[in-house]
Amino acid sequence: MSGDPASVLRIEATSDGVVHLVLNRPEKRNAMNGALVEALTEALQRTAHDPEVRVLVLRGEGSDFCSGADLAELEAMAGQGAEASLADAVRMGELFLAMRRHPRPIVAAVHGRALAGGCGLATACDMILAHEEARFGFPEVHLGFVPAMVMTLLRRKVVEGRAFELVTLGGRIDAAEAHRIGLANRIVASGSFLDEVEGFAGELAARPPSALRLTKRLLYGLDGLSVEEGIGRGAEVNTIARLTEACREGVRAFLERKE
Repeated sequence: MSGDPASVLRIEATSDGVVHLVLNRPEKRNAMNGALVEALTEALQRTAHDPEVRVLVLRGEGSDFCSGADLAELEAMAGQGAEASLADAVRMGELFLAMRRHPRPIVAAVHGRALAGGCGLATACDMILAHEEARFGFPEVHLGFVPAMVMTLLRRKVVEGRAFELVTLGGRIDAAEAHRIGLANRIVASGSFLDEVEGFAGELAARPPSALRLTKRLLYGLDGLSVEEGIGRGAEVNTIARLTEACREGVRAFLERKE
């Protein structure tokens, strides 16, 4: 593993509970190496148990969000045999799972290029805010490779046919197309990108944390369930939500305003 985990990821916290995780390898277009995967995983673990954290924003330093895997490290690892490659892939998979299981919303703020594993990293976030000049793509096929680790999540973000096109043709799409197919949630103008990202994250952070946590857990927990099982799971979460202090305060405030 090359690089110091503390140097490849910058963590910035704001007063409203928004924490920015900034990929900090601009000289490598924020390519993902072992140190960066480790740093992100550790940051997710820490913030998951911090009551002051309400929303995470993932963005890149420099001209690009993330160019994908560090190919030099990938090549060196290939020489170590299948076991080392499998361990590396498992670490990436564990990062994606940690993002999906994190109790707070994770918003990717994508500018420049988000390619290959970088596009996968953005896809693993709960939402994507795309700079109007951002570019997305899974070009792995051109190298004889497969975007295997993100495939499960990509199929949940876009329809199957579009996912197949993205990963087999390996082309790049702009922000408008990413938004049209459901990969990106919103397009943000270049002149106000960071301000818009901060405003969006702040608005999300203003929501009751317990409601956001339960909503995210239920939404992703419905994967693979039947309609009956999903309704049953919903009833359980409904009951839990009613008993939270945030819900009880919200109901009381609503009734007082109505009266």
